[in-house]
Amino acid sequence: MLAFVIAIPNHEVSQAAADKCIQSAINYENNFDIEKFTAITADNVEDKLREYKVKWNYPWEGEVVDFATGLTKKSYPTSKRAARVACGLSHYSLWSACAHGATPYLVLEHDAIFTGKLKYNIINQSKKLIISINNPMGATRKSREYVESVKEAIPDVYGVVTAPYIDERNVPQGLPGNSAYIIKPEGAKKMLQLVDEYGLWPNDALMCKQLIPNIGCTQKFYTRVQGVRSTTTF
Repeated sequence: MLAFVIAIPNHEVSQAAADKCIQSAINYENNFDIEKFTAITADNVEDKLREYKVKWNYPWEGEVVDFATGLTKKSYPTSKRAARVACGLSHYSLWSACAHGATPYLVLEHDAIFTGKLKYNIINQSKKLIISINNPMGATRKSREYVESVKEAIPDVYGVVTAPYIDERNVPQGLPGNSAYIIKPEGAKKMLQLVDEYGLWPNDALMCKQLIPNIGCTQKFYTRVQGVRSTTTF
């Protein structure tokens, strides 16, 4: 497994949070190295969209029904639109690299922090293609319902449960935010396929169980969010 934490270059808060994430993994004696992944930034979004030959296809205001998927796409609170696209492209870059290899990736956003030693050799044996390791509290909407659903579910022998539904079925939902997840090459290929078919959405919306059903969460949480200020919402 290769591990990456997405960090915004020349951004003091992002770099400090990423450093804290890396140190927390060391503190819990995790036996893998986390490499900083230089995030795509707002000022090079247009160049990267052209390079990857993808288009942003998500509303900035209100909500729309996506007839291709049947899902209702609700806008996210976003003051910096280019930063929101840049976040999606950063995840896309890691999916692309993973899809062209044979090794699962652990993808971390800079606000993730470890709360235990990750048993990735066991977790990776699960049949799920994408697996969150993150505590939902503070990381997603309806987080208490999400935690309750995960705790009540019956896990597979590797400690992974199917990502639950916590909202109406027409609302994209899947992992509890995308702060910390393991993605296998097959899962990464599926995400690239979804972008080709439906365009680029916020990564946690496109990575939903309606479009990629074989996603899950560890019943034991290994990370949580640090609670640093959002770089896209504000």
